[in-house]
Amino acid sequence: MADTARVAPGRVLIAADKFKGSLTAVQVAEHVAAGLRAVVPGLEITALPVADGGDGTVDAAVAAGFDRRTVRVTGPLGEPVEAAYALRAGTAVVEMAEASGLRHLPPGVFAPRTATTYGTGELLRAALDAGARTIVLGVGGSATTDGGAGMLSALGARLLDAGGAPVAPGGAALADLASADLGGLDPRLAATEVVLASDVDNPLLGPTGAAAVYGPQKGADAEDVAVLDAALTRYAEVLGAMPLAAAPGAGAAGGIGFGALVGLQATFRPGIEVLLDVLGFEDAVAGAALVITGEGSLDPQTLHGKAPIGVARAAAPHGIPVAAVCGRLTLPESALAAAGITHTYALSALEPDPTLSMTNAGPLLERAATLLASDLLT
Repeated sequence: MADTARVAPGRVLIAADKFKGSLTAVQVAEHVAAGLRAVVPGLEITALPVADGGDGTVDAAVAAGFDRRTVRVTGPLGEPVEAAYALRAGTAVVEMAEASGLRHLPPGVFAPRTATTYGTGELLRAALDAGARTIVLGVGGSATTDGGAGMLSALGARLLDAGGAPVAPGGAALADLASADLGGLDPRLAATEVVLASDVDNPLLGPTGAAAVYGPQKGADAEDVAVLDAALTRYAEVLGAMPLAAAPGAGAAGGIGFGALVGLQATFRPGIEVLLDVLGFEDAVAGAALVITGEGSLDPQTLHGKAPIGVARAAAPHGIPVAAVCGRLTLPESALAAAGITHTYALSALEPDPTLSMTNAGPLLERAATLLASDLLT
């Protein structure tokens, strides 16, 4: 989508998310900047890669000046994995997918009933050890549906079966939960602000809950979904937290949102809003003449808290026009315009073959950026 409207000369802010499967948010910014400068040499550009709490959140924080810290934790299948978090001035950005994400599963291997978030708890503990007293817990891309039980166990909770033994890892084992003691949770949590950053607001249970909606993405069939939903119901009952099971975000990332709300006293906020605050969007956007945002697919899900819409909303009070780049576009112009995005450039318009578009995303994105610059900046 493009018209002949021009933007007043000035600095351009690139605040785009990753193109999943093709480019990181940092690479998106680099290619867009190259395309813009091919048309407008010397153009002043600020790059602020963004994320909505899922994959790429730590990378976005590091690009904004946070330090990357790497630790060895327990992966979703129980094996050790390397996981990173970001730290700056007492604020940590923890991405649960770094420890408990689908990325750690072998190709074609899923474990919907047994995958654990234990490593996410270890990652949180590492952040506490490093002095973090504000923690942004970005959730998404998880391999798990354990309601955050593994995370809480790693932080000191005792989740026991009728025989007094710890329940086994994974969501299905929560059907055997007989008692829960959160009194042993790391005492530093009481003095720590934890923000649950997610782009979904599903509840924990039922037809729109963690197992039903997201379980199939993790290999769960209909029987698995029924088993997991029943086990998560038992979990919420034993914790005495059924009201929180219905809270927005409780079902995020296999229910780790519920564990964070109950055990970490976390506050739920849309992921992109949290990350824009943490990354310093307000400072970066001040004085900009144009904001360029984007993600791999601008589709109906984009309108429900994804990064481009969050960026457009944050730019609106400043009266700064917003353009978007994407791999593919399935939203009507009217929906994007209503959200504050007035110009959109899709790679699919340059290369309709999806495989070739993803393979050549970088060069195609530079071409799209030259079109954007020609339309808006010259």
